Amino acid sequence: MYVEHLASATIAYVRQVGPYGPSNGEAMEKLKQWASRNHLLDEQATLLGIPQDDPSSTRPQHCRYDACIVLDQDFKFEHFEKEHGPAVHIGTLAGGQYLIFTVPHTAEGIQNAWNDMISHVHARGFQLDLKPIIERYRPHLLAQHLCELCIPITMD
Repeated sequence: MYVEHLASATIAYVRQVGPYGPSNGEAMEKLKQWASRNHLLDEQATLLGIPQDDPSSTRPQHCRYDACIVLDQDFKFEHFEKEHGPAVHIGTLAGGQYLIFTVPHTAEGIQNAWNDMISHVHARGFQLDLKPIIERYRPHLLAQHLCELCIPITMD
């Protein structure tokens, strides 16, 4: 675990609305298909999974999950294929300080990290920032069956 400053970034994303679970993976697959058709899915690609809502305070049918790919600064959306089904949107990822946890890329590994992360944040004297927690998928880690949870923190 370490602290990293994530820069603000432009992202393309597919939003899934409903209970978190297998449909999150379906949204990621739709995004990856679009990214692949547009030659964006390479060894440098960074994919993100961003749950936008806390399921303990949001009804499952209203929970939003964004499957994202980080885009280059010179990305021009109008030059890329427009989706004829699930919409691919362009947005901005807010930058800031994040506590990074590397975890097994399995449902169990990610769930265990989600269950334990808040205690780790507070044990190290950090406070949670009011941004969504990010699941980050980078090819060199995925090759090792790992991914990262990026926890937004403030360093008061």
